[in-house]
Amino acid sequence: MSKRVLIKPYVTEKTTRQMAEDKYTFVVRLDATKPAIKQAVEQAYKDEGVRVTKVRTQIVPGKRRRQFREGSMIEGRTSGFKKAIVELDPEGGSIDFFDAI
Repeated sequence: MSKRVLIKPYVTEKTTRQMAEDKYTFVVRLDATKPAIKQAVEQAYKDEGVRVTKVRTQIVPGKRRRQFREGSMIEGRTSGFKKAIVELDPEGGSIDFFDAI
C-alpha cells in the first residue's frame, strides 16, 4: 500500500458540526484499511498529540451526470471515493483544519 493513505480533509456542514464532538472526516484511498487510517492520522498530527479511538469508513458511490451539447446528450459519472470518520480521544489533542485560513 502507498504511504499516502489520507488524501484530504472532507469538510461539509455536517462534518463541521461533528468536529465539536471530536469526529473528523477524511477522504482516503479506496484500498485503505481501518488500522492504516488510524496510524496515518496519528502520524500526520503527532505534534498535536492526537490519539484515535474509533475509525468508521464508507464508500461513497459516484453520481450520474448528463450534459446536453449540440443537440445530443452526453452521459457520464463522477468518480466515487472512500471517506473515513475518525473519532479522537477527548483527553488527547485536536485537529484544526482552519488554522491556515
